[in-house]
Amino acid sequence: MKIIRVDMAAGEITNQEVVPAFIGMGGRGLTSFYVNKEVPPKCDPLGPENMLVFAPGFLSGSSLVNSSRFSIGAKSPLTGGIKESNVGGTVAADMARIGISAIIVEGLPEKNRSYILKIDKEGNAVLLDASGLWGKRTYDLVKSIKETHGENHSITCIGPAGELQLSAASIQSTDMDGRPCRAAGRGGLGAVMGSKGLKALVVEKTKGKSTQIQDLEAFKSSAKIFAQAVMKDEFSSEVLPALGSAVLVEPINAAGAFPTRNARQGQFEDADKISGETMAQVIKSRGGKTTHKGCSGCIINCSNEFVDEKGTYVTSSLEYETIWSMGGMIGNNDLDAIATLDFLCDDIGLDTMSTGVAIAVAMDAGYKAFGDAKAAIEMVEEVATGSDFGKIIGHGPARVGKHFNNDRVPVIKGQSIAAYDPRAIQGMAVTYATSPMGGDHTAGWVVESNLEAFGGTLDPFSAKGQVEVSRNAQLHMAVVDTVGICDFAQTGFGAPDGLENVCKMIRAKSGKPFSAEDWNTTGKKIIRIELEFNKNAGFTKELDRLPKMFYEEPLPPHNKVVVISDEEMDTTFNF
Repeated sequence: MKIIRVDMAAGEITNQEVVPAFIGMGGRGLTSFYVNKEVPPKCDPLGPENMLVFAPGFLSGSSLVNSSRFSIGAKSPLTGGIKESNVGGTVAADMARIGISAIIVEGLPEKNRSYILKIDKEGNAVLLDASGLWGKRTYDLVKSIKETHGENHSITCIGPAGELQLSAASIQSTDMDGRPCRAAGRGGLGAVMGSKGLKALVVEKTKGKSTQIQDLEAFKSSAKIFAQAVMKDEFSSEVLPALGSAVLVEPINAAGAFPTRNARQGQFEDADKISGETMAQVIKSRGGKTTHKGCSGCIINCSNEFVDEKGTYVTSSLEYETIWSMGGMIGNNDLDAIATLDFLCDDIGLDTMSTGVAIAVAMDAGYKAFGDAKAAIEMVEEVATGSDFGKIIGHGPARVGKHFNNDRVPVIKGQSIAAYDPRAIQGMAVTYATSPMGGDHTAGWVVESNLEAFGGTLDPFSAKGQVEVSRNAQLHMAVVDTVGICDFAQTGFGAPDGLENVCKMIRAKSGKPFSAEDWNTTGKKIIRIELEFNKNAGFTKELDRLPKMFYEEPLPPHNKVVVISDEEMDTTFNF
């Protein structure tokens, strides 16, 4: 396995062996390792000293199901701290199969120069002029690249938002159908990619190849056990294929934890109009696909293809977080408008969560009325034009709040919360506040521990047990993101000796010892590295706090506030 280094200033590409960090792991562990090791913490995120690291998960490209997760790391222009943003699709598997552990992009190109980085199936990399592609939206871009280089490529790219170096810019990656609809949305890493003049990473697809495994038979045996557990679990084998992540709309809304109208309420009265069940009915009635494979090696098929009334493709995949951010959060009950907004964000290259919350903050300030879907679409379109107001939206909710002098801005470390109000699920308050990544639900999703509907036993309105459950979830997810297993496939850990079974696969691939104890140690090592970078960047414990609105404004219908004390928050990573 090798690392490809790309010097954008010199236009040079070099190869090097992987530094044996984290027992040779990939994904988040590798991106955070290199960012902490080589990026000056106080550098300009859009300057020459920052670098962008692409790394497939350690188990990506293998026969393990649902292991095609791709980590992208850098210093974030949104949070000012370390960031790993995660995406599915096909690129992780294709990179791993040709023996690439990471691509490190550093330096800045000459002014007005832009490139695509193309890698063939032998692992040879070349920078190609992209001046004719700069300015294109992602769907048109992918079409142009395939016309020139052929269909047989995974493409990871930016749209106009990344080119404009906006703080909510995403990096889009192609799915199994070659559409740039999978998003590494969080942290504004599309802006970093844009600053480096890199329009797209183009990786030739491979067939019949697999990443190198030291003990193939042992790996296959454990991979089979994992896959069987995924398919035996009702949620991953039946619910997700039928409804996708949108299945969460109804139960989270029922729990009063669905942030609505810029988090002024915890329930959306029209949740039934945008629920997973309604979405599935609409898609079926129009001839779309409710069960769709979006990522290499997926056996869950939680993706979907949303189509309009004429059966024409609109977007894929319409997921829970977007239904919330472009639905309840802005008071919009129009599923078609939500789908359009999802497509526009993918096409322009914007994080749907940050953008939806930015719109909600603008509406909360009185700029437009809550529920005005037409106005929301116009605001997103304005981002692509590069207008002054479009840039404000494209920089995310904190910038919008400052513009309108509205202090009701639900962000932590500059990044918006996700679709779980921390006043109704106290454990999410801990994750949002203490994660090195900013307000990130995937860093430590503790909903299942809090809500009875998910088998939870904690009181969601109490501080008791919340720090511990968030800490454990964050340590675990740091390693999940490192090995590259899809979050929804974590039902595979439900196999007998589930964690040990995954550790067997790590041992079989690396040929080195790795135990359940090593799993936990690795999680701590990754979190420590990320906290170290943030501390050196100037972060203090005062940043591990939620906005005042969550402590001072009781959330209907339960009328609760966040009750986790500052002292308790500060014990989260005392290890």
